[in-house]
Amino acid sequence: MNQTIEILTEKIKNEIIRQPKRSLQFDEPLISSGLIDSFNLVDLALMVEEIFGVHIDDYELNSDTFDTIEDLAMLIIERQESGV
Repeated sequence: MNQTIEILTEKIKNEIIRQPKRSLQFDEPLISSGLIDSFNLVDLALMVEEIFGVHIDDYELNSDTFDTIEDLAMLIIERQESGV
């Protein structure tokens, strides 16, 4: 899971929020804090699918499904293990 968190952290900082020097913690709220907005969520979902081969449906792009990098990493790993 640590590798998934590291990849997500770097990709989110560099490609989603475009703040590569920002310190981003694995348990920092992304959506509920407003750091990632609805426009960024689509980019994030596409990035997750491209890198990890995991699909996130539009209705899942909210803080109820995942709000932190750790939440997202757990979702990715669960989907990879179940083949969804």
